[in-house]
Amino acid sequence: MSALYGEGSRALQDRFDARRLADRIEERLVADALSPDDAASVAAADMFFLATADAQGRPTCSYKGGDPGFVKVLDPRTIAFPIWDGNGMYLSAGNVLANPHVGLLFIDFERGSRMRVEGEATVSDDVAAWPQAQFALHVAVKRVYPNCPRYIHKYRLVERSKFVPRAGCATPEPGWKRSDWARDVLPRR
Repeated sequence: MSALYGEGSRALQDRFDARRLADRIEERLVADALSPDDAASVAAADMFFLATADAQGRPTCSYKGGDPGFVKVLDPRTIAFPIWDGNGMYLSAGNVLANPHVGLLFIDFERGSRMRVEGEATVSDDVAAWPQAQFALHVAVKRVYPNCPRYIHKYRLVERSKFVPRAGCATPEPGWKRSDWARDVLPRR
């Protein structure tokens, strides 16, 4: 019995004669905690993608970005990251309140590597590590495994976002918040 693969994955593995390979990957490359190298990669990341689903199973995926170090490795089985002011939809974080299962995809476009982290997330008000964070998500790591880097496009960082909250400086308002459709419904501050 596999903890990683469901019936759909197994059906496709069998169709394309990949079950032995998939089993080997699960056996040798899937861990239940971050290794020191994994932790270093997570701690150095300046972005990742967060997948969540609501109580009805409706999925969403969102980009989370910040300066390197915005994702904190609290221990080999726990990571945390901030939720900053955004568009007010709270799709991903709201999903966590109804369904804590999350998937995080870390991609290093410059070095050509990617890693999946799966776990269960909780909302935390402990935001001391992140200027201007509304709250944080803590992820109890359940599975960590590499993802084939073969199709990663090579990119270079041109500029970090001026909208990432940083200690000691004011964060500019994005232009869309001054638009006619948004101005009158923004949260009061």
